[in-house]
Amino acid sequence: MVLDNTILLGIRLISPELILICTGLFLLLLDILIKRKETVAFAGLIGIFLSIWVNLKLSSLGLSGNVFSGMFVFDRYGSFFKLIFYITAILTILISLRYLTIQKGGIGEYYALILFATAGMMFMASASDLIVLYLGLELMALSTYILTGILRGQIRSNEAAIKYFLLGAFSSAILLYGISLTYGLTGTTNINEIASSLQALNLLKSPMLFLGLIFFIVAFGFKIALVPFHMWAPDVYEGAPTSITAFMSVGPKAAGFAVFGRVFFEAFGSLHLEWSGILITLSILTMAIGSILAIQQTNLKRMLAYSSISHAGYAILGIISATPEGVSGMMNYLLIYTFMNIGAFAVLIMLNSEGVRGEELSDYEGLAKTHPLASFIMLIFMFSLTGIPPTAGFMAKFYLFMAAIKAGYMPIVIVAVIFSVVSAFFYLRVVMYMYMKEPKGEVALSTSGSLNLALIITAAVTLLIGIFPSVFLEIAKASVGGL
Repeated sequence: MVLDNTILLGIRLISPELILICTGLFLLLLDILIKRKETVAFAGLIGIFLSIWVNLKLSSLGLSGNVFSGMFVFDRYGSFFKLIFYITAILTILISLRYLTIQKGGIGEYYALILFATAGMMFMASASDLIVLYLGLELMALSTYILTGILRGQIRSNEAAIKYFLLGAFSSAILLYGISLTYGLTGTTNINEIASSLQALNLLKSPMLFLGLIFFIVAFGFKIALVPFHMWAPDVYEGAPTSITAFMSVGPKAAGFAVFGRVFFEAFGSLHLEWSGILITLSILTMAIGSILAIQQTNLKRMLAYSSISHAGYAILGIISATPEGVSGMMNYLLIYTFMNIGAFAVLIMLNSEGVRGEELSDYEGLAKTHPLASFIMLIFMFSLTGIPPTAGFMAKFYLFMAAIKAGYMPIVIVAVIFSVVSAFFYLRVVMYMYMKEPKGEVALSTSGSLNLALIITAAVTLLIGIFPSVFLEIAKASVGGL
């Protein structure tokens, strides 16, 4: 009877992920039965909201803990990242409806793959065992590989998918090497048991353990696009469908940070001095390369790709700090980044029409004169990505940098501020093109109810968090206790 109750509890705690997977399978069948692809998208949204409701219900009942022999954990830390994944999936579906119509790519498996990828991210955030972590990562990765090349008629989409798949497979192999080395030394893949085994077996000075640690940094660094593991991002972001670029720039990145925090704090917390030194170097390189290379980009998708790289360099400061304030600052940063980055890509989709991709900087010349509301919304996102008050991006950087300063990392914060100033050039250049250039011709906007809703949500939240910054931060602080 005890075993039955344990299994039942495990099924209840894993039910949000199961709902998304079952909904995705249902969407594949629904796509065959009906002709209106919008119905498939709305069915996907219903599945996501049902999963959210179940997750909130479990949290309200106070259910938490490790299940399935300690392989899966339901806690506040994982639930916070799941909130990011839910928001990412909902906004991606909203901005996809109009985009797929223009690109003639409205296929049902597109929405099913978004749900599968989201479920994979959720497994990653709740993994308390390296095997479950790897399974979640592969479910996410395989789904995003297909989504990247789902516009089969576009050569650049096919090219991006191949590049992403090859480099992603390479990083997955490196992760497996790290897992195998750690298992060989400690005899376990359970994240909590690894920490106790390192102490009990006196392995903290082992060169093989340090090599395994480097493998983990490389594998996770690829997922969040840390330099020098960023080489895939610009080409993949440019070639993938714009809606999927928005999805990849937020969801998988947040999942990478979720496992970064859980594995490095819970399993390798005693090696903080060793891995923090490596991450400091990578953080500086990431901020520098991302900011400097973004300056010369005229394609906005490539520019936002390098922007995403530099933002990973900022967010990793929360991991380096290794304090509750630092981790909550990182989590708050990622949640805010979700709204402002997907919002920026939504504007790109709005300017996408038959024969016009709306991705080049020249497409935004004089936009304020022809479409003042669209240019104002884009201005909000560019200001927020730069970190200009009173937008949410400023508060995100402020709390993150303050946490790093309190942890004793003043020099790296100074470097981060310098590159934040550098990044202002390419963000504000978009604003300059919209407000200080003359329009070359009439630009047609591709709007729809779902796209407008996504823009209203992202712009409103970006402004509201800038004015009332403590809302999400308090939630993040409460969630850090899960670690």
